[in-house]
Amino acid sequence: MPPKISTALFGDRAQHGLAVRPDDPHWIEWQTRSLEFYQSTQRSRFGFWINRLGYRVLSTIDLSGKKVLEVGGGDIRHCEFWNGMPQDYTVVDSDCKMLDCASESLQKRGISARRILLPRKWHEMTDLDLPASDVVVMFYCLEHLHPLNMYVEKLAATLSPGGVLVGAVPCEGGIAWGLGRLVTSRRWLRRNTDIDPDKIICWEHPNFVDTIIETLDVYLSREYLSFSPWRIPNLDANLIASFVYSKRRV
Repeated sequence: MPPKISTALFGDRAQHGLAVRPDDPHWIEWQTRSLEFYQSTQRSRFGFWINRLGYRVLSTIDLSGKKVLEVGGGDIRHCEFWNGMPQDYTVVDSDCKMLDCASESLQKRGISARRILLPRKWHEMTDLDLPASDVVVMFYCLEHLHPLNMYVEKLAATLSPGGVLVGAVPCEGGIAWGLGRLVTSRRWLRRNTDIDPDKIICWEHPNFVDTIIETLDVYLSREYLSFSPWRIPNLDANLIASFVYSKRRV
């Protein structure tokens, strides 16, 4: 793919890399505008429809009496697909505002959740105390974590034998997703901020969907993988990949 087209679809990865530069002015502005961005784009009719494509997989998991750990929960909009009521719930996020949204949403449903702030730098996570879990929930989160393999290994270790990791990711790196972003996220950033999308796309979505699937396959056993909206296994044609992985029994 020519660099000009690749940059338009997936950001300028050759120039900006995948690791966040915390002192970059565009990143600093993004930290103050990200919640507004997500509320403006993901709560639109189209954004809501896309998210629900992934949330549906949660209905296949029995949450009754389970210890659940959710990473990057946002406002927990997948509750309509819950199958049973968890015994214990922990929410993990790298943004305090997102933790507030998750806690408030769960409280409305009568669930008191433990909150854990996830460090963006891997070396700060090595000593992070994550509770043992029966279910790890990760919707639209794995595309953000860098370096991916280290986070997945840490999260897989929290699962009890036979426990499952369930979630979904955008088909980042696919043509359909890149084209959709051209007319949605990029347009919003240009209209409302001084942020360079070519930087933020790289740093917010460092992981392409094929890399995410390959990494999950290393640490867990694949139980289910599906693509939406077309359900054919083509990353360029689809928008969302949903999955269920289980912890290998010793």
